[in-house]
Amino acid sequence: MVDLAAAAAPLIAEHDRLTAQMSDPALHASPGRARAVGRRYAQVSQVVAAFRALDAAEQDLAAARELSDADRAFAEELPALEAARQAAADHLAELLAPRDPDDARDVIMEIKAGAGGEESALFAGDLFRMYQRYAERQGWSVEVLDLNETELGGVKDMSLAIKAKGSPEPQDGVWAHLKYEGGVHRVQRVPVTESQGRIHTSAAGVLVMPEADDPAEVEIDPNDLRVDVFRSSGPGGQSVNTTDSAVRITHLPTGVVVSCQNEKSQLQNKDQALRILRARLLALAAEAAAAQAADARRSQVRTVDRSERIRTYNFPENRIADHRTGFKAYNLDQVLDGDLAPVIESAVAADSAARLAAGPA
Repeated sequence: MVDLAAAAAPLIAEHDRLTAQMSDPALHASPGRARAVGRRYAQVSQVVAAFRALDAAEQDLAAARELSDADRAFAEELPALEAARQAAADHLAELLAPRDPDDARDVIMEIKAGAGGEESALFAGDLFRMYQRYAERQGWSVEVLDLNETELGGVKDMSLAIKAKGSPEPQDGVWAHLKYEGGVHRVQRVPVTESQGRIHTSAAGVLVMPEADDPAEVEIDPNDLRVDVFRSSGPGGQSVNTTDSAVRITHLPTGVVVSCQNEKSQLQNKDQALRILRARLLALAAEAAAAQAADARRSQVRTVDRSERIRTYNFPENRIADHRTGFKAYNLDQVLDGDLAPVIESAVAADSAARLAAGPA
């Protein structure tokens, strides 16, 4: 049996250190650092509160047992107190189970059309609107960093930042919810370009990455970058095809390439491209760290690999199916309108079960 008190002790000590840091004015001189410390403080505060609740439940139970021989009323309370103690222990064990340290982070999301031509691009646009509406329901903000549209209003590829307000609890973070969205999203429907009414299958790829809190969190040597500028392309609009404002950045050590053309100025596009590059490098570092751990306990449902087909959106049947968790529902129209919570909750539940099975870190 796991000694919950021993497992919680390091986090209780860390909570004391973080409390002191939070009261230091120097911390708040760096917003990114303050956000990171605040996020960690929120996470360990949950463990401290759960440990105190368990301690109180154990004391109540011990007192009732001591008095039960002399007073029948206390004996009658024992079952309820034992149940309360077990519930408190289960809650603490869940909080102590291995959790993704990035759960409270905001995210950078990339959506790209895949096989299927214009129909795939239109579906990629549907996915963007689905995530945008879901974010609105959560009270998050959505910022389009880069967008490459088609003539029919579809999305060839786009990058967006999704941010929560303040310092959310880890389980309420953007990454905690959207990290399960990475992979291939397959659609089955009659395309608007189909004159015979035949159902086509196409796909779009989604990549989700936790965003760095502070530029200093991911060090990038300017000498490792090749920056190219080119003329924006797209279906039209102000500044498109008229100025060399688009920017392409290549990170030479990793070969990662990021392009941005959404903003009117070259400097703005460079800043957005660097923001996406930091998120990609942060994700690469996390993957490398997990790969190096011989028995890394990684999520059973999380993926940032576009090669994995994770979900099918069947329009004729109004059906959505998640291939990792077995979730299936016939309310696709509502899901595309932002009612994505039940789908994500199925992934969270599967992930939680895997973490609990692994036991405390």
